Amino acid sequence: MNNLFFFMCLVSLIILTLKSKHFLLMLMSLEFLVIYIYFGLFILMIYMNYEYYFIMVFLTMSVCEGTLGLSILVSLIRSYGNDYFQTFNVLW
Repeated sequence: MNNLFFFMCLVSLIILTLKSKHFLLMLMSLEFLVIYIYFGLFILMIYMNYEYYFIMVFLTMSVCEGTLGLSILVSLIRSYGNDYFQTFNVLW
């Protein structure tokens, strides 16, 4: 089970670093990392025999994070026309 967690984290971080040209691919890799953390917390809560309230709060916050990322993506596409990082002017 530890190998699965390590593999999921490693794949997500590799995709995040290699596919940093498009904003959408970075958002998808971050969501995969959130799913990895959610799965790890779920297994930990089962193993420790705790209640699942924290997992529901974490799931709610991760959904809010995902919708915020998608709204930023839509705003960037409307203002710049694409989601390439090279076209964004951070100082302006």
